[in-house]
Amino acid sequence: MFVLLLKYIKPIEEVEKVLEPHRAYLEKYYSLQKFICSGRQNPRVGGVILSNAENREEVEAIIQEDPFYSKNIATYEIIEFTPTMHAEGFEQFISM
Repeated sequence: MFVLLLKYIKPIEEVEKVLEPHRAYLEKYYSLQKFICSGRQNPRVGGVILSNAENREEVEAIIQEDPFYSKNIATYEIIEFTPTMHAEGFEQFISM
């Protein structure tokens, strides 16, 4: 499992211009069951995506498709972890 931390490197006005294509990107990977949840950081300096991609190589390939990444709007930090405890019901995301 992976936590993807996005950090905006352009002003929020530039972020807003690419928001719709970014949302389409997110929807694609939700439909492929590669993303579990996502949202803005507070304060709005970037975002967070929880992903259950198979491996780091897959995550890196997925990131390449994000307009925030390809248009140099945001950088990504990839944190891989192995869930050892979770809330009831979350196991469906671990075994996907």
